Amino acid sequence: MSKIIVQGGKQLSGVIEVNGAKNSALPILAATLIAEGEYKLDNVPDLKDIRTMIKLLQTFGLEIEKIGEHSYKIINTGVSDIEAPYELVKEMRASFVVMGPLLSNLKKAKVSLPGGCAIGTRPIDFHLAGFAKLGCKIVLDQGFVSAEASELVGNKIKLPFPSVGATENILMAGVKAKGETRISNVAREPEIDDLCNFLNKMGAQISGIGTDELIITGVEKLTPCQYNIIPDRIEAGTFIIASIITGGSLEIAGVVENHLGGFIKKLEKMGVEFEFVGDKIKVKANLEKLKSIKISTEPYPGFPTDLQAQTMVLLSLANGNSEIKETIFENRFMHVLELDRMGANIKLDGNKAKITGPVKFNGAEVSATDLRAGAALVLAGIVAKGETIINEIHHIERGYENLVERLLLVGVDIKKV
Repeated sequence: MSKIIVQGGKQLSGVIEVNGAKNSALPILAATLIAEGEYKLDNVPDLKDIRTMIKLLQTFGLEIEKIGEHSYKIINTGVSDIEAPYELVKEMRASFVVMGPLLSNLKKAKVSLPGGCAIGTRPIDFHLAGFAKLGCKIVLDQGFVSAEASELVGNKIKLPFPSVGATENILMAGVKAKGETRISNVAREPEIDDLCNFLNKMGAQISGIGTDELIITGVEKLTPCQYNIIPDRIEAGTFIIASIITGGSLEIAGVVENHLGGFIKKLEKMGVEFEFVGDKIKVKANLEKLKSIKISTEPYPGFPTDLQAQTMVLLSLANGNSEIKETIFENRFMHVLELDRMGANIKLDGNKAKITGPVKFNGAEVSATDLRAGAALVLAGIVAKGETIINEIHHIERGYENLVERLLLVGVDIKKV
């Protein structure tokens, strides 16, 4: 198994570029199942999850060619199958978003129950209830979900929770449904906006983008298009923390300022200053003067759960007693034990993590328990004394493209073995 080895204590400097958003690219790739023809997608990150989605689309008969470092040509000559197999869906929970596009195109789909990071149950009930509201008959049998409708008909759908995956899936199922579909209490993440903008460029009629209610007027036909994926705000946030904990000499490029919402606000409360110039960001912070804070993860535009683990590293280096309350996933503190192995002082109390700082991280052998936990361990290793060995790095490679090579270029002593 591959490992990442980090020798801590190096000064970082230079510019690091943010790649395209994985969580935008995945549903947009899935949306190419809706209409026949040729698509071109740009700024697609080169990640394991993307490759898994591409394999899945190929099982449905789509022809996919990589035509640049981050560009793909996708040709849909007709979907040849409606079944998403277990061996691919188990690799990545986001695979389940192929169900909406298949229903939109063929009025039927059969998808294995999903897998992915072990950070919580994340049930698909909201997805299925939405499909049922559009007229689908749902059957669960032997680990598969089947949905079928003679005709998809628009309806009013209120999500019990602003689930990103359910919003995406129901949205894609509804773009060709007869009449009007109103989905309320939707997720408002920038990745949802990106999917809506892509579908509208194909000819969908979606309004309310950026609000908590999406209104979809069904159309008979959509047409393929060329589209550029937005930058990855979680990658940007991870690199912002890397800059703060190493003295602020690292400049992050390819950032959309208003995508960082609650994350930036919380760091400013700690005493971090930000300078935005175009799509670049510089941070100014003195670790010795940073204040402790309380954070609660929330749906966008609140503080993102996907930056919780990385921020825990920062709070461990700040003065005083901080607290993070995790409200999105019930099992997303598995990295706490690994950070404590490196010298953190973090105590768990239900869905709260109480962090006492400042501490000095020491290198240790640790394991990435999920994607964002792995990023947190890399950050801790960058500032730790001595050598940090990170195992289970396949989690990290699901969400950060060529992380080792990119960090090397800005001064981190890091290697993959």
